This record gives sequence, structure tokens and C-alpha cells, in this order.
Amino acid sequence: MRALNPPDWSAARNELRALLLTSGWHPDTIHDAELALHELYVNAWRHADCLAPRVIVVLHAHTLRVSVCDDCPDLPAPRVSEDPYEVSGRGLHLVRALTHRFGADTHKNGKATWFELDSAA
Repeated sequence: MRALNPPDWSAARNELRALLLTSGWHPDTIHDAELALHELYVNAWRHADCLAPRVIVVLHAHTLRVSVCDDCPDLPAPRVSEDPYEVSGRGLHLVRALTHRFGADTHKNGKATWFELDSAA
């Protein structure tokens, strides 16, 4: 049975924002990172039936990498719809547009969907 409400992602968002603010990242880039995180987090809940997706944030030099992990080994694929009024199916396209790199890796216990952003520094 699926929970009707997505899990709370605010702790992951707050930690991400605090890290990037402390590191001097531009507010627009921080907003892009938060939105991309939200899309991957909700996808893990909705499409992988993961009630508590795991978030890994790595900041190395001027590159941010955020991974959202779930227990489903199926790799995500951006959907293409002919209906311009469809209410879902655009999240991965949005992540691709907001970030510098995007992908997914399978693991023994599922997958990690990730994105990378480079700072303007």
C-alpha cells in the first residue's frame, strides 16, 4: 500500500541549502539544486515506492553532486507526452535543464539517481 503523501524532504533541502550558502554559492544555483533534489526525491517515492529515499550530498571543490537512492533497480527514463496539459512526466526533463550533469547508477540494492552542478566560482 502506498502512502498518500510524499515523505518529508525538508531536512534534506535545509541541509543542502545550508551547505551551499555556507560555501558561497549563488542563490539562483541554490534554488536550482533544491528543485532538482525535490524532483528526484518525489520520483523515488512515486515511481520506486520508496517511503524514505536516501539523499547523499557531496561538495568537492566547485562541484556539487546530489544522489537520491531507492530500492528499485529500474533506471528512470524521461517520458515524452503528446499532451501538453499532462500533469506529470516532466520532472527528469526539468532536472536535466537545471543541472550540468544528470544520470542514474544501479547498485546491489537499487539505484542512485544523481545530478551535478558546478559553482560559478
